[in-house]
Amino acid sequence: MKVTINAVHFKADEKLEDFITSKVEKLCSKMGDVIGVEATLKLSNTDAPENKIADIRIMLKGNDLYSSKQCKTFEEATDLALDALKSQIEKYKNRADK
Repeated sequence: MKVTINAVHFKADEKLEDFITSKVEKLCSKMGDVIGVEATLKLSNTDAPENKIADIRIMLKGNDLYSSKQCKTFEEATDLALDALKSQIEKYKNRADK
């Protein structure tokens, strides 16, 4: 499984990339049919402190799971996006088991 991290208009530091990669790999380790994962980090053009956006797409055979969250930090946005993806994975597994 390949994890691709794209930072839009800034350079993400290695610590942030390692954080995202480890969280994604932990989540996807329970699934066998993951082709790859794309994480896109960007800053919204607002004055609000919650301007960090994490978009995460898990590419599966025949399907994609996607979540986007906006928070004060990229780590928090990533955690919330992965929590949303966790429930999507459960629904996907339940559909696949039927």
